[in-house]
Amino acid sequence: MTKGKEQVSSLICPLPAPHTCLLVPPLQLRLLGGKSKGGGGKAVSQLSWILLGPPSSPGGPRTKILPGPMARSTCRPLPESLGTSTRESGAVSRGCARQGALLWKLSVPGHWGGLRPTMPSLLLLFTAALLSSWVQLLTDANSWWSLALNPVQRPEMFIIGAQPVCSQLPGLSPGQRKLCQLYQEHMAYIGEGAKTGIKECQHQFRQRRWNCSTVDNVSVFGRVMQIGSRETAFTYAVSAAGVVNAISRACREGELSTCGCSRTARPKDLPRDWLWGGCGDNVEYGYRFAKEFVDAREREKNFAKGSEEQGRVLMNLQNNEAGRRAVYKMADVACKCHGVSGSCSLKTCWLQLAEFRKVGDRLKEKYDSAAAMRVTRKGRLELVNSRFTQPTPEDLVYVDPSPDYCLRNESTGSLGTQGRLCNKTSEGMDGCELMCCGRGYNQFKSVQVERCHCKFHWCCFVKCKKCTEIVDQYICK
Repeated sequence: MTKGKEQVSSLICPLPAPHTCLLVPPLQLRLLGGKSKGGGGKAVSQLSWILLGPPSSPGGPRTKILPGPMARSTCRPLPESLGTSTRESGAVSRGCARQGALLWKLSVPGHWGGLRPTMPSLLLLFTAALLSSWVQLLTDANSWWSLALNPVQRPEMFIIGAQPVCSQLPGLSPGQRKLCQLYQEHMAYIGEGAKTGIKECQHQFRQRRWNCSTVDNVSVFGRVMQIGSRETAFTYAVSAAGVVNAISRACREGELSTCGCSRTARPKDLPRDWLWGGCGDNVEYGYRFAKEFVDAREREKNFAKGSEEQGRVLMNLQNNEAGRRAVYKMADVACKCHGVSGSCSLKTCWLQLAEFRKVGDRLKEKYDSAAAMRVTRKGRLELVNSRFTQPTPEDLVYVDPSPDYCLRNESTGSLGTQGRLCNKTSEGMDGCELMCCGRGYNQFKSVQVERCHCKFHWCCFVKCKKCTEIVDQYICK
């Protein structure tokens, strides 16, 4: 029906109040994270009516795109309080009135597919779109890596009547939270694994422009992880490796009720007179559990085939696997001699994890040879340059070029190199010329105190003197 210059569209709502019918333009659908079944989050060309369920409904808010000439899409439900000021009690159609539903009357100048929303309503929708988009960015920025920076209580420390530990842990996806509820005793060791991975990342990149700095306790590394770069690839790999390492060792030490010592079969090349026993690191269990937990966040995402978002998910899964395999492949046989006065007449051997520093070195080599990839329309990763060798599951891959780490940039998350220490005599990445990006450096003197002239005294301690030394140091301008 038409009244003057206002056009009002009546809509029969299939669900009763307090469900609401919203008219959302293409811009809002994009900001609200709208994505069609085949569109993967692309903006639609027409308006869409969106039916929103109340927050109190079973299973949470429900959404449905109403059929008709409007583009079909799905989007995140808006707050229930959004439309109270634009509700039109006198313009309810007969069908909606029968079911107690609400009709929205929105008008704005211009062509809107026969519907003209009013400016207050459009402003409310736009504000809600921005808020929803902002909340989604914060959610995506959170990561299970935060378990490394936020202490996780062990089961024996739980207090009767306290909130479940899983509800208090930040950064977990829904799938990871379910695993947390099933394996609460594992969470402290996942945190230890994440901390091990972060420390190794900082060691490997200590002389690079990007030095794996942590910026807060929630997103951990900040916005720089939203870019699918080489550095992001390494971070995903080394943190997944840290979880395998921590869980495998916790099994061996009897800290977890669902696993124990390694059950790996006796190696065929082990001498016959050597015993295969002891309590080895359960790398098989560590690998399987880390795969379930770390990959859960990626596998529960649903993006359209061939979209950039799907390419990033595939990249993360590949790098997670490369990190886990590095730990699995580098686990080796360790042996101990038995016999009178160390005669080694008998040896007992078992499976033992490699030192994590060696795992970090292996992944750093993979970082240097990481493959640039792109996603195909079929939803697979392919080499940007087909002349290179196809990466194996043990290789790192990336989909975006690395940002400029020379200068501080809030949009990319780069912290810049201003104030970083550099080596004046080095020609490598830690040298002042490369580290400071040609901006120059300042020199200052510092006093270093270290132990010296150490002597062993019977019995049994070592006594040292303290020596001071004035050294020159250089920091980037």
